[in-house]
Amino acid sequence: MQNILTIAEHDIAPGEKCQLDIPVASLYTNTDVSIPVYVQRAKRKGPVVFVSAAIHGDELNGIEVIQRLIKANLNIIRGTIILVPMVNVYGVLNQSRYLPDRRDLNRSFPGSAKGSLAARLAHTFMKNIVNQCDVGIDMHTGAIHRSNLPQIRANLEDEQTLDLARAFGVPVLLNASLRDGSLRGEAIEYKIPVLIYEAGEALRHDELSIQAGYQGVVNVLMYLGLMRKNRRKRRIDPFVANKSEWIRAPGSGFVNEFVKLGEQVEKGQILAEINSPLGELIQHVVSTRSGIIIGKQNIPLVQEGDAMFHIGYFGKDADEVAGHIEMMRDTLLL
Repeated sequence: MQNILTIAEHDIAPGEKCQLDIPVASLYTNTDVSIPVYVQRAKRKGPVVFVSAAIHGDELNGIEVIQRLIKANLNIIRGTIILVPMVNVYGVLNQSRYLPDRRDLNRSFPGSAKGSLAARLAHTFMKNIVNQCDVGIDMHTGAIHRSNLPQIRANLEDEQTLDLARAFGVPVLLNASLRDGSLRGEAIEYKIPVLIYEAGEALRHDELSIQAGYQGVVNVLMYLGLMRKNRRKRRIDPFVANKSEWIRAPGSGFVNEFVKLGEQVEKGQILAEINSPLGELIQHVVSTRSGIIIGKQNIPLVQEGDAMFHIGYFGKDADEVAGHIEMMRDTLLL
């Protein structure tokens, strides 16, 4: 049998399911704000896994993924899953990436019990959730007016993390460096591997991103033994991009783009054109290398230097990556 799990003074015994709230602070109106949490424990001992979303309050796809996981009433046969649909509740209230003090929560870890609002929220989440877990999955989207192809970002030089990323089952894995103050960076200090799932655009629901995220979490739970494996599912093999690059606007103007998210491009290919207000061609936007479009700007207006297309480089595997992206779309959007 597993031990009692305590979160914010709530005791959860093996075999129990519960919903609870972790107090954070109060609004100006004296309204209490708390982090909603769903916990499901099996009777048999096993890994403790957290899945979190909305560390940036305008990133909504992950919230929907977690809501669907809760509604699915997953058959957890061992271990514990902790689902946190909204970490930055303030940001969700304001439809904003940031906290009211304009701090980025994902640059505020590990936080402090006596620091700023962002520091206190980061400390509360680390203490009550992250530090009690063995593995984490943190869900994100692109920024406002930017979309990301479903992808996993993680320290893929670590063998355990690479295995988890492969198990998630999206075609694109990006070997991403750590950033100071990030949840992932702090979790690694406690030897807790965290996968970052990036998919879709801020303030928008995208069904492919949601379904890929849902299935990815289930895949990881099956890999870790929390759920029984389903061998009938079609496997989507992932590919690692050890390098990626944003192609930036060579001029300012109105954009006509010629490529889509997930599309394979070649070095020297014209990705878009930038025109004047009267429709005169100002500049072509050209790919500097061959690869896959894994992220892109959506708004058809650019200033010189704006990031427009994020290209992942897969070398000779690019053809296969493109094929597996199409297979993911066909499998999940039938």
